[in-house]
Amino acid sequence: MDRIIKITLGIFIIVFVTFISLVGYTGYVENAYRTSFTSTYSYTCTITTDSPLSNVTLFIPVPADMTGNSPVIAQISAREITGVPVSWKTELYDTGKATLVKITTPSIVPPAGTSPKNPFSVTMYTNITSKQVIDTENPVENSPMFRPVQRVETTECKDSDIAGTSARCYTYLTALYADYRADPNATVTVMSVLTGRNDWKISEPKENEYRTGIYVLMFGDQKGWATVGGNLEKGIGAYDAPAVSS
Repeated sequence: MDRIIKITLGIFIIVFVTFISLVGYTGYVENAYRTSFTSTYSYTCTITTDSPLSNVTLFIPVPADMTGNSPVIAQISAREITGVPVSWKTELYDTGKATLVKITTPSIVPPAGTSPKNPFSVTMYTNITSKQVIDTENPVENSPMFRPVQRVETTECKDSDIAGTSARCYTYLTALYADYRADPNATVTVMSVLTGRNDWKISEPKENEYRTGIYVLMFGDQKGWATVGGNLEKGIGAYDAPAVSS
């Protein structure tokens, strides 16, 4: 009988210690995840020209989710976007289907030496910390995109850092408005990129992200809407984050 009691007690102690260890490890993992977790957006918008432009008005899509929430609206409204020239006026417009930034300026005059091989660029950018976890797997439905997102098509992932991984890549179309005077041979491009990223560290650093960008090439005078090509890379990185109790 004593032997049975000792065996039972031994088994109980082993089970109890194992349970405490698991609870302790789970608590450590959850705490490490919570305290190290950050979500950030990185946004850039670049306008490039090889010739002077006058009477410039642009309506460029601003990344926003399906309800119109955007990580960069506050910065644009407060003129806290780095790189915006003093002479440029920026205003936000919500069309119901898209959020746009209206940029107006009397002129864009490139410096001496500007040419088709050496164009002049203005880049506006900002980094924003998100209070919410960013959905990097389903950004079209749940995260900021350059909207409206139309004619989405699956494509091959060409970036070397994600090719061959479980990331998925797409092309889509959206639109912007451009109105300016320019030389018939003038070349103007508008490119805007948003990256949404989650980072955390338990035993080693891990992250996941999505990237979306738009690009359009225009020639000579402009007055009207232009179709803009977009790309989306989603599901990049690790998705083995622990389940966290509320």
